[in-house]
Amino acid sequence: MSKSRMPLFLGLTAAGAGGYYLYRSGGDVKGAKQEMKIDADKAREKLPRGESAERAGANAGKEMGAVADEAINNARSKFKLDEKIPEMKSEAMSKFEDGKNKLDGLSSDAKSRITSEIDRMDRTVEQKAAEAKGWFGSKK
Repeated sequence: MSKSRMPLFLGLTAAGAGGYYLYRSGGDVKGAKQEMKIDADKAREKLPRGESAERAGANAGKEMGAVADEAINNARSKFKLDEKIPEMKSEAMSKFEDGKNKLDGLSSDAKSRITSEIDRMDRTVEQKAAEAKGWFGSKK
């Protein structure tokens, strides 16, 4: 499924364009070809040529570069990732340590009950996952 879908899209576009011109010409193939040529000539006339094309391309590149730079700067200033990542790491570590300390404060009986309950839940999840695989064609 890793094939490119571009040929499909191009084929659909060409078929749609052909259908459009055939419809406009009333089903006359020669008339549709003539309309296509006229529209193609009009489009060619609107395209910049020579130095004006170079200027238009350079201007478009400058505009796109400015827009991209602005978007990157906005994202950096809005989310402040350079500051938030260490903050999030320290917060997660403190929660982990808090949970570990709470578990250390329990009796050995309570710890064994908690771990046995976690193991039971884990087995249930694995069993349900194996059953779900059967639905999608893989064998147990």
